[in-house]
Amino acid sequence: MHIHGLIEDSVALANLCSRFATKPYICVDTEFMRENSYWPELCLIQIADDEEAAAVDPMGGIDMTPLLDLMTGNEDVLKVFHAGGQDIEIVYNLTGKTPHPLFDTQVAAMALGQGEQIGYSNLVDTYLGITVDKGARFTDWARRPLDKRQIDYAICDVTYLSEIFPKMLEKLKKTGRGAWLDQEMERLADPENYRNDPDEAWQRVRVSSRKPEVLGRLKALARWREIEAQGKDLPRGRIIKDETLADLAGTPPKKQADLGRVRGLSAAWAGNDIGGRLMAALGEAQPMSTEEMPSRDDRKPSMGKDGALVADLLKLLLKIRAKEINVASKLLARTDDLEALAAGQREGLAILQGWRFEQFGRDALNLVEGQLGFTVKNGKLKMTRTEEPE
Repeated sequence: MHIHGLIEDSVALANLCSRFATKPYICVDTEFMRENSYWPELCLIQIADDEEAAAVDPMGGIDMTPLLDLMTGNEDVLKVFHAGGQDIEIVYNLTGKTPHPLFDTQVAAMALGQGEQIGYSNLVDTYLGITVDKGARFTDWARRPLDKRQIDYAICDVTYLSEIFPKMLEKLKKTGRGAWLDQEMERLADPENYRNDPDEAWQRVRVSSRKPEVLGRLKALARWREIEAQGKDLPRGRIIKDETLADLAGTPPKKQADLGRVRGLSAAWAGNDIGGRLMAALGEAQPMSTEEMPSRDDRKPSMGKDGALVADLLKLLLKIRAKEINVASKLLARTDDLEALAAGQREGLAILQGWRFEQFGRDALNLVEGQLGFTVKNGKLKMTRTEEPE
């Protein structure tokens, strides 16, 4: 494989992307910093196919358009990531689009029975027998210049991936599990996962109250904080922490001077501009409408003790089946679906659709309907049919 040096020239990048645009797949990784900012600061993009690899420096004024167009506008090239959520988020922030089509090797590893969140180093060791040098993992990627060791370390993230991906693909074909991943990959590529809508920010904050007026204040405050954080490019917690936001929603101050006595705020908020904007947000808050109120998590309470036991049996069945077919249990079913099934829900559950139904959902449904049971044979837990399904 030909390894390029650090690409800092727009023409060189355009030429590289024109070659990549003819390939069936490319492997992509990013290095970024976000500890002190709201928006992740993109510091490096690594990209490779099976013949060449490069690290691209986006911090020196290079025209990134060809690379971003390749990732978001070329449907003929598969974009391969490992645990690519944050990489995809960065591309979305830059373009308003997500890479598509895409393939995530961490998700694929779940279908191949290699754990629910296998790390990149373990993946490389499993498929290539290579120990990844982690010496540069604590690099400040925003600092220039980057030395050769740092660049080599970054590029390895895609050169190894370009060797691993075909091996994983072959295994998926042999096991017939490639189709299992289609829905998961489309979910990863859904732009809605990466959109930071200030009007939805309140859903990230935990608050015990379900009173419409409290939730209305929480929504207004979370929206205000999101806008402040975006505008100042600071982490949300640097503006105001979640617990303080929840306290203010539950017990709102009557006047700005009261902010000086709120735990988690400095005394200066009693008279400064940001404190004034917080109070303005509170003043504009309206009780949350019935339509927007979060649905109660009625499934657990409505199950009662017996239903909760049924849910536990379903979780046991999930462990057994995941072990039998050598797949990560998280890919087969989520806890929410199991609890909903135990509570009597039958519509809209992923485990009752497609391959999940064939591999797990049918038996899960038979279990809750009394047609399957557990038995112990030779010290091992097995499923046994108690009656034939109608």
